[in-house]
Amino acid sequence: MFHLRTCAAKLRPLTASQTVKTISQHTPSAPRTFQQIRCYSAPVAAEPFLSGTSSNYVEEMYYAWLENPKSVHKSWDIFFRNANAGAAPGTAYQSPPPLSTSLSALTQAQSLVQAQPNVDKLVEDHLAVQSLIRAYQIRGHHVAQLDPLGILDADLDSSVPADIITTSDKLDLAVFKERLRLLTVGGFYGLDESDLDKVFHLPTTTFIGGNESALPLREIIRRLEAAYCQHIGVEFMFINDLEQCQWIREKFETPGIMQFTTDEKRTLLARLVRSTRFEEFLHRKWSSEKRFGLEGCEVLIPALKTIIDKSSEKGVDYVIMGMPHRGRLNVLANVIRKELEQIFCQFDSKLEAADEGSGDVKYHLGMYHRRINRVTERNITLSLVANPSHLEAADPVVQGKTKAEQFYCGDTEGKKVMSILLHGDAAFAGQGIVYETFHLSDLPSYTTHGTVHVVVNNQIGFTTDPRMARSSPYPTDVARVVNAPIFHVNADDPEAVVYVCNVAAEWRSTFHKDVVVDLVCYRRNGHNEMDEPMFTQPLMYKQIRKQKPVLQKYAEMLISEGVVNQPEYEEEISKYDRICEEAHARSKDEKILHIKHWLDSPWPGFFTLDGQPRSMTCPSTGLNEDDLTHIGKVASSVPVEDFTIHGGLSRILKTRGEMVKNRTVDWALAEYMAFGSLLKEGIHIRLSGQDVERGTFSHRHHVLHDQNVDKRTCIPMNHLWPNQAPYTVCNSSLSEYGVLGFELGFAMASPNALVLWEAQFGDFHNTAQCIIDQFICPGQAKWVRQNGIVLLLPHGMEGMGPEHSSARPERFLQMCNDDPDVFPKLDDFEVRQLYDCNWIVVNCSTPANFFHVLRRQILLPFRKPLIIFTPKSLLRHPEARSSFDDMLPGTHFLRVIPESGPAAQNPANVKRVLFCTGKVYYELTRERKALDMEQDVAITRVEQLSPFPFDLLQQEALKYPNAELVWCQEEHKNQGYYDYVKPRLRTTIDRAKPVWYAGRDPAAAPATGNKKTHVTELQRFLDTAFNLAAYKDLS
Repeated sequence: MFHLRTCAAKLRPLTASQTVKTISQHTPSAPRTFQQIRCYSAPVAAEPFLSGTSSNYVEEMYYAWLENPKSVHKSWDIFFRNANAGAAPGTAYQSPPPLSTSLSALTQAQSLVQAQPNVDKLVEDHLAVQSLIRAYQIRGHHVAQLDPLGILDADLDSSVPADIITTSDKLDLAVFKERLRLLTVGGFYGLDESDLDKVFHLPTTTFIGGNESALPLREIIRRLEAAYCQHIGVEFMFINDLEQCQWIREKFETPGIMQFTTDEKRTLLARLVRSTRFEEFLHRKWSSEKRFGLEGCEVLIPALKTIIDKSSEKGVDYVIMGMPHRGRLNVLANVIRKELEQIFCQFDSKLEAADEGSGDVKYHLGMYHRRINRVTERNITLSLVANPSHLEAADPVVQGKTKAEQFYCGDTEGKKVMSILLHGDAAFAGQGIVYETFHLSDLPSYTTHGTVHVVVNNQIGFTTDPRMARSSPYPTDVARVVNAPIFHVNADDPEAVVYVCNVAAEWRSTFHKDVVVDLVCYRRNGHNEMDEPMFTQPLMYKQIRKQKPVLQKYAEMLISEGVVNQPEYEEEISKYDRICEEAHARSKDEKILHIKHWLDSPWPGFFTLDGQPRSMTCPSTGLNEDDLTHIGKVASSVPVEDFTIHGGLSRILKTRGEMVKNRTVDWALAEYMAFGSLLKEGIHIRLSGQDVERGTFSHRHHVLHDQNVDKRTCIPMNHLWPNQAPYTVCNSSLSEYGVLGFELGFAMASPNALVLWEAQFGDFHNTAQCIIDQFICPGQAKWVRQNGIVLLLPHGMEGMGPEHSSARPERFLQMCNDDPDVFPKLDDFEVRQLYDCNWIVVNCSTPANFFHVLRRQILLPFRKPLIIFTPKSLLRHPEARSSFDDMLPGTHFLRVIPESGPAAQNPANVKRVLFCTGKVYYELTRERKALDMEQDVAITRVEQLSPFPFDLLQQEALKYPNAELVWCQEEHKNQGYYDYVKPRLRTTIDRAKPVWYAGRDPAAAPATGNKKTHVTELQRFLDTAFNLAAYKDLS
């Protein structure tokens, strides 16, 4: 096939660019091989037989000639031989001898063919050169000089790839000649040493020739070495897109492309001065403080500024960043441009505690700042997201916030808003969340249209050698799964770093796909400034002690080039030192730490100027009947013509329609009405998670699928009102950690959106525990950052085994910040209690209450995370229905639903009050009715568990003066709600009575795997709940 392609290319009068364009546009299904295509400018008129459909005939002849040269006419035989030998088509053709030609003349014609160079040898040599070029493109990075210390190979492999020759610059002459002999003379490539000076045509898959189409082999190798084996290592040949590969080749292979002007070099030096002197200033002033400095990778600051400059030039005006703690203060100071005095005052041990919340250490804080980019003179907004010590946990959060900002400004292609993620080498290779985040990068509802990833590759993780920390050659290999190009660069070569960062920013702007910059550097100090690295890395740190700082190296180079002189360099240092000293003097005036100065996601206009809620009341969450009816009708119809839905779904929609006529709602319809009403009010709603479009339990059906047309869908929720807000419902990848982090970030961007994440089953949240523990639960306390994300966690003991039964409510309740031993004394009790809590935990027992709590989440004058334990069997339970009357104007979310039956009519005669929450209520009422105990036992539902409704439960307890108080739950005693509820319930009654327990016994697993045991356990605790003598002996 290669010979055919070569010949066909010679025969077709196309330019190189036309050829590439033709391949990429017209043969998408063709094998994605890099073809050797030669192009000649011989006039088509000289070959009339090649025009029109004749070319097909030529190809047929060529196939026949390949199989047997004697099967075609002698003239074709001569033509194909000459063409393969390198002759242009116009000269390759020779007229056949006339019939009268003598034998000697025919022999002379044949001798012309035999006089041609050895055709097979020529073809093989050109193929060998093409293979050599490809070898450098694929594996040249393995030989690149990436380690500034010169002691470790960045790919953890000291061997040279077998198919790369490498020049005598890299190997001594004897070794070079030996490798050349092994790979060429009768070896891998079949070239001779004498071929080094032979000129070879270059394939279209390389740009090393510049304006030249042919080069001597020696020069080809030299230029390949310069492109791929110096201080930049490029990994890109795994990308299965020809245009993208060609783009990268051109950026790195074109001779002389990496040139810098004098002004660019001086700017780079100035940025290095600021980066280096900032760390030195902190070290001088606070030598015993942990700050996780950037020493050893000072080039990060010019790298980031270059990415931002180039992106700003391409039209980006908002950059959202996430990073670990190393170098964070430097980034805040010199990239975000946080006031230096605000940073320096953080080191003051006398600084008073925050004005609000518990705060966080200085190297975890975020920042939001809008300023002029001095290179492009365009406005740029920079946001650095606050993060915990859990490395890489902020990755999906940044992506979610970026997606939200793109959504709100209508940036559907990522041209205005972008994200930059910084990583450490050990974390990038070791943390699974990196992989989860990459897998969101190209999903329609999660893509941010390309992220620039910058890895600060210290070549060590705390005390762990990379050879013990990863199985892959590079820490960046995870990026290969999404075809992201990876640019490794020696961080002690600032110009190489800046060039690579420019290319990375251009790549993102051009293709809107992820790209990785791997800054191979070192860590001059230990893990922190107090740590001793010589314990575990003695040889590395002996070399580091000798290592000249990158600023000094680069300054010496520019001085030797005459770009700057010594006095200019020293003045640049003195100028920044003065700035730091003046800021330090001002920092001493700061007496109180204002965490609000470190807010990464401000919500302009939502709060008052001093950051307080505009009111401390919540309006009614009810809705007028016309709106309820309208939403119900749309929810039970298909608002698109000629759309065929599944027969089973037709029955579901018909049932919905009947419910609307009867003025009742089930769980799915209540959710529909809450969402639909908020959309009318301009509130964007985003529901995300595994299988949320249909719903795990096939109850939601927010996306309808045409049964006859592939991928034709309809979202009725987006057909409710003329000027409604958009509704986004999206099935996520099979990820919890990454997707929940993403949705948390999305909810950060605006308070005027209801963002919900639904777990497929409640216990699936445990793989996202880091996001819950580090961001959702303490986020406001640490970073003064409110967030209104909603977690929907299906929960309930249904006899389906230990998995998928429990959403682990005990974990959420244990992390609530209310005091179990103190009855709150508050004005505006309900709303003030909500304002003071860290999150809201509910378990609704009616669709109407579910409707209200969703609407309350938006109508509150502040934002808190909302955890909802949602039902499974109740979705279709005939008694789990609500009337429109419970949802009309004037109605509210009920924190507690008190007993309303016969027991409430004569409370003095009630012998026991059962407090419960969620689904177990329906089992208790059924059992109570069967035992005819409706006069003796009252059942009170606690719908809002946290903040605990002390006030309402006190009223309930006092209402039944002669009754025992029992908490009943279907979960095991060491799980569920009992340990949370018992002390708080005792506090409401001044500990006047015990609070008894009815439920399953303590257990290690959330539920039994045996159906019969499940039923037995259920009946046992129901018997206890209604046995009025059950606790006599205990009291």
